[in-house]
Amino acid sequence: MVFLAEKQMSTFKSSDLGCWSDVIGRQYSLLVCILFSALGYLLLGMSTNMCVFAIARVTVGIFKHTLSISKALLSDLVSEKERPLVIGHFSAASSVGFILGPMVGGYLTELENGFFLTSFICSSIFILNAGVVWMLPWTEEYTDNNENERPTGNSQVTAKANDDLQATSLARAAMNYDTPLSSLWIQVVSVLMRIKIIACSDLWDIFLVRLLMSVAVMLYYSNFVLALEERFGVKPKLTGYLISYGSTLGALAGFLVGPITRLYQHNTHALLLHSTVLTCVLIMLYSTALSIWAVVLSSTFLAFSTTVGRTCITDLELSLGGKQASGTLIGVGQSVTSVGRIIAPLLSGIAQEFSPCGPPSFGAGLALVAILIMLMNTPRYCNGRNPKLKSD
Repeated sequence: MVFLAEKQMSTFKSSDLGCWSDVIGRQYSLLVCILFSALGYLLLGMSTNMCVFAIARVTVGIFKHTLSISKALLSDLVSEKERPLVIGHFSAASSVGFILGPMVGGYLTELENGFFLTSFICSSIFILNAGVVWMLPWTEEYTDNNENERPTGNSQVTAKANDDLQATSLARAAMNYDTPLSSLWIQVVSVLMRIKIIACSDLWDIFLVRLLMSVAVMLYYSNFVLALEERFGVKPKLTGYLISYGSTLGALAGFLVGPITRLYQHNTHALLLHSTVLTCVLIMLYSTALSIWAVVLSSTFLAFSTTVGRTCITDLELSLGGKQASGTLIGVGQSVTSVGRIIAPLLSGIAQEFSPCGPPSFGAGLALVAILIMLMNTPRYCNGRNPKLKSD
């Protein structure tokens, strides 16, 4: 129940914190998130009862969104053509952390007072990160440095330029107010305005594709260990090696996003469509595999297709929504993915009742729906962002 509460808080706060970073700036929002995450892990290590444990996990669930804010910061600092390359490298570095973290944590927890030691080390690393963020030279003036960015005309987010400018003006006013309560109120209003802009936009298809693909991939992994043992007699230890193998390839795939994007002449929508098709085919291959080698083949290429797909859909959200709301867009995208994490186990349990191949087969069906949605909206993207890039 505690971990479910943390996941739900993470789902609903990701978009708010991303939008908040648009209002007050990346540095302050990063510092707040990092410091409260450090406090949460410190409380976790010192917890002696379930109440303190729950408070610690909920605190971490609310504020541990540094990856989302960092992606928004990167989108502010690089050009539109360089964004897939930089985000791909950033995702690769994050994947390395997710690979090494469980290994180091598993070793530390076996030591005496290992849980407290692990939590204290996590808290210390967050504090160290806060110091790095504080000392770095910052040149941003919130997110109004893109105020003169011309709308592309293919999204209501960019069409509502007046709302963006009004939200930016509120952000400036919030930082100039002497009364903390007045400043806080203006920040809240500005955050709500930006969320309203996203809610009234025509980015519904992008977020729907993101939700469908996140659920599809989670269904693929949901019963991976049990399905391989039941279908092919593979022991959980060997399955763990196979999962680590796929995670390592996913980290390496992050470095290939830039060259692949250049190969597609920065046509992010086409690259996303093709990676989604490949993901759908690979999930179908896994669900109908007759030997373990077909599973290895699908795991190998799925690591690349999912990494490319995640990077492309983030880049497409930012391209259509504009940089002024980059934090909000990335936060909403993370919230959509978190909703998928909540839905996927329920769907997996239902599909598992019919067959061990039920969850991945259902996932392949969801991926196919995502492909159809992208095909129906292809003209909107082909007439929008790519001509502008080719003319640069």
